[in-house]
Amino acid sequence: MAEPNGEGINNAADEPVRQAPRPDAEGAARPEDQALAEVRDWAQRAIADADNARKRAERTCAERVAAERQRVAAAWLPVLDNLDLALRHAGSDPEAIVQGVAQVRKQAGEVLARLGFGPVGAVGEPFDPLRHEAAEAVEEPGVPTGTIVRIIRPGYGGDTLLLRPAVVAVARAGSVGDGSDTNRESDGG
Repeated sequence: MAEPNGEGINNAADEPVRQAPRPDAEGAARPEDQALAEVRDWAQRAIADADNARKRAERTCAERVAAERQRVAAAWLPVLDNLDLALRHAGSDPEAIVQGVAQVRKQAGEVLARLGFGPVGAVGEPFDPLRHEAAEAVEEPGVPTGTIVRIIRPGYGGDTLLLRPAVVAVARAGSVGDGSDTNRESDGG
């Protein structure tokens, strides 16, 4: 405990001050000074333990990130190998090159799917602004409004994370016979 005159009280910005227990009149340390020294020692150990735990967590996190980067890069190596093979045979039969590139494209899609990011958006499904980006609104007779009619650029994502939305063309109201005004200007969506 601090003395009434303020001795032993540390300013938070100052370094901790260790004071040896003061002897009483008979030369023995007073119990409250000894208890204060024990509490200070315990607090300093707790602070050091917390700092060590933080440093350990930072190291572990950095190691996990490096391992994951290595795993993802290794998954793409076969795709690069097949692209190199296709480039070496660029002077061959053009149809074989097209087939080879299509196979590499399929392989790249499989790598993304193994990493948890499959294709997003399909013709015929309802437009979802959280997973799709509408680039066009087109009149398609017989197709319900808000239905995807064409994929302009495929999107990729998983159940909880979207790498990028699919860019799509969406059916809009206004086809002949549906009762809407066909001369109306687009409302942007």
